[in-house]
Amino acid sequence: MSPPAIDGGDDCYVGPSLEAAVAWEAGKPLSIEEVEAMEVRVKILFTSLCHTDVYFWEAKGQTPVFPRIFGHEAGGIVESVGEGVTDLAPGDHVLPVFTGECKECAHCKSAESNMCDLLRINTDRGVMIGDGKSRFSINGKPIYHFVGTSTFSEYTVMHVGCVAKINPAAPLDKVCVLSCGISTGLGATINVAKPPKGSTVAIFGLGAVGLAAAEGARIAGASRIIGIDLNANRFEEARKFGCTEFVNPKDHDKPVQQVLAEMTNGGVDRSVECTGNINAMIQAFECVHDGWGVAVLVGVPHKDAEFKTHPMNFLNERTLKGTFFGNYKPRTDLPNVVELYMKKELEVEKFITHSVPFSEINTAFDLMHKGEGIRCIIRMEN
Repeated sequence: MSPPAIDGGDDCYVGPSLEAAVAWEAGKPLSIEEVEAMEVRVKILFTSLCHTDVYFWEAKGQTPVFPRIFGHEAGGIVESVGEGVTDLAPGDHVLPVFTGECKECAHCKSAESNMCDLLRINTDRGVMIGDGKSRFSINGKPIYHFVGTSTFSEYTVMHVGCVAKINPAAPLDKVCVLSCGISTGLGATINVAKPPKGSTVAIFGLGAVGLAAAEGARIAGASRIIGIDLNANRFEEARKFGCTEFVNPKDHDKPVQQVLAEMTNGGVDRSVECTGNINAMIQAFECVHDGWGVAVLVGVPHKDAEFKTHPMNFLNERTLKGTFFGNYKPRTDLPNVVELYMKKELEVEKFITHSVPFSEINTAFDLMHKGEGIRCIIRMEN
């Protein structure tokens, strides 16, 4: 193909050509293309496929933004930094993050929030915040970014607030999965539900996020971790993450919250919902014990869904909470999550079930569509 032409102005650094997996249309296989990034910043070594990538690639119900480079769970090395960047330097090992931390807004300065005003996730924006332009193109045609990361690329450009510097001794082919789903589930339990040692925890949905939530309950010292899922094939795998018991709602002729209440003498101490199904959300809340039970919602529901429950469930001192990215501040807290792995307190390897070279990235999509495995690592250097 002919070299891409990029009109970036005299002061815009144009990096070398690189390969990226471009989604030209919704639901169509990704195509490995040679593109140019105007500001080469982070060299991606390993990336993984998350359900969010597939969800927006299929573009079912979302604003379609194509052509686009997806990917947001990854690990890489800083290649260069722009003017004004002082927190990072070439050679730093980093995790790109789909949401950011500017460290200046009210949310970033609050100890209770991680929802940065400037860099909060925006799935519709396909350009950089600074100048409203993309850093990728093919033959002069802009290729749009995805959630500020676009890690299905040899190199990518990100806002400094969306890059977490980590321990250089941490293996990037393992800890790359911590930059989205795993930390979301883990933090939902550890940071938000906060189960006391010896407590009973229910996990609704045993996908990657739910398994991470179970892992969080295991780390916290829960004595009973009950996994709830419609797919019984997930139960055996979930034992590796601390689940001690399982409930398939299809096996019962009564509401699952009633089943759980009967199993636990009135209700579980904590529940974490990781499906986004509105009925599961209601069940997760109604299954916690009155007086002290806490339910945490992680899954993202349909935009028209309505949460309906009797007000007495609140008056009887049940607590309902929501969480975003497990309440982790990306730049401040992710390095500490990596250290949990380095200290062998968090087991990451069991989340990684497949690995493919970058040239076979569409295989990762096929595996996810088939429901096979948990996380597939994509090796950028074949």
